Amino acid sequence: MDEILKISGVEIRSRLWVGTGKYKDFKETKEAIEASGAHVVTVAVRRVNITDHSRENLLDYIDPKKYIILPNTAGCYTSEDAVRTARLARTAGISDMVKLEVIGDERTLLPDNEALIEAAKILVKEGFVVLPYTSDDPVVARKLEDIGCSAIMPLAAPIGSGLGIRNPYNIRIIKESASVPVVVDAGVGTASDAAIAMELGADAVLMNTAIAGAKYPVKMAHAMRMAVEAGRLAYLAGRIPRKLYASASSPLEGLIE
Repeated sequence: MDEILKISGVEIRSRLWVGTGKYKDFKETKEAIEASGAHVVTVAVRRVNITDHSRENLLDYIDPKKYIILPNTAGCYTSEDAVRTARLARTAGISDMVKLEVIGDERTLLPDNEALIEAAKILVKEGFVVLPYTSDDPVVARKLEDIGCSAIMPLAAPIGSGLGIRNPYNIRIIKESASVPVVVDAGVGTASDAAIAMELGADAVLMNTAIAGAKYPVKMAHAMRMAVEAGRLAYLAGRIPRKLYASASSPLEGLIE
């Protein structure tokens, strides 16, 4: 049997995590999230109205009693902005758990790992459950874990690129070295990418554009759900070793002469 995923003592019922951006409206957002079977749903504190109840609010469509709402610091380019945004989410009563992002380059949206580590140190000391979005660098991953981050979230490829896992070996190294959950984040393009991430041993996969940007987001959400489940089962089952030459499925002994 598979173990239940836990982060900082919180049980998470699905290994597919989803974002809430880029959908055509909140109704489609809700339908896609339901089809995905996700339990963790991320929201960008700086980009989505989650605090002003006088206007249409994302949380009117996503029940905080049903989902774990994970605020993220998307759009932050300095450690100061990221820390301020995380504090805002906590003050608004959303969560002490935060997906920490500090972007280092506007064109590629790759993380600024130096600023990320700086922000993580501050937030961990303030009692946040920090889940940092980082590059697929095993050394940086180790530093973030040593700081006290509760999970590591390495990218598969640049945000929204849909390129799939560009460096599976680094993901494997991070997973083998980490004693906290590893959540592959960013770059997934289709269901096979999600399955591969799980087959590598990732504890979960987080995606947004791959679902929201699909021709039929609700169908893609369902596909991603099945892919993550299949990939996880394949990882637990243990794949056969790769061989250069063929190996007969049926034994050679006992053949009729």
